Amino acid sequence: MNTTPTPYGTPDAPRLAVRGEAHLEVDPEIARIGITVNARGTDRRDALHDLTRRNTTALDLIKSYGDTVEKLETGAFSITPELTKHGRAERVRAYHGRVHITAELTDFTALGELTSRLADLDLTRVEGPWWALRPDSPTHRRARQQAVREAVQRAREYAEALGTRLAALVELADLDAENTPAHGYGAPAGAMRSIAYGGAADLPTETAPLDLEPQRQHVYAQVNARFTMTPPRLDP
Repeated sequence: MNTTPTPYGTPDAPRLAVRGEAHLEVDPEIARIGITVNARGTDRRDALHDLTRRNTTALDLIKSYGDTVEKLETGAFSITPELTKHGRAERVRAYHGRVHITAELTDFTALGELTSRLADLDLTRVEGPWWALRPDSPTHRRARQQAVREAVQRAREYAEALGTRLAALVELADLDAENTPAHGYGAPAGAMRSIAYGGAADLPTETAPLDLEPQRQHVYAQVNARFTMTPPRLDP
């Protein structure tokens, strides 16, 4: 005896397939900025020493914001010679050093102040912010639950239009329930960039903080649901 259920139901147990969708618009929970620290010197050791000093200055400044910095990571590091031709030979004209840092913050007021102070450091480039929700944000759960409720409500409305009711849930399939930013990690609200030359490398304290407006996040969820219904009466 074949017990495999037919995907289309039977006259005694007709099936109903619907899709439930949800779209939530919420404030971001975190913001990420990228910091690139540069150094240049005619001697490799001098360039490396200068890069180390500038990197330490930037890290100390970021760490001074304490718990508002949720994550701090050092990425790519490089010391690259700049070659120039002298006659038939190539000689090293200078050495360029670079180190990349990323930081995630939860306090957006502190973010504006920190960003301004970092951008005021010598030979330092700042990009971002990129706004986002945490991967385990309860907003994702809310969107999924709302999509399921919407699917059940839609199925009930179809059943009511036939003068019947839902009998059982046969299948529930999660299609998509994730934050969908416009560009990668999150859509940047205007990338910031600064490269400064000369001056002392002490931590700046007089730089006016940037007024940053957090970008609203869009969270989507979709589910497919299949139900069985009690047989409707289709008499004219």
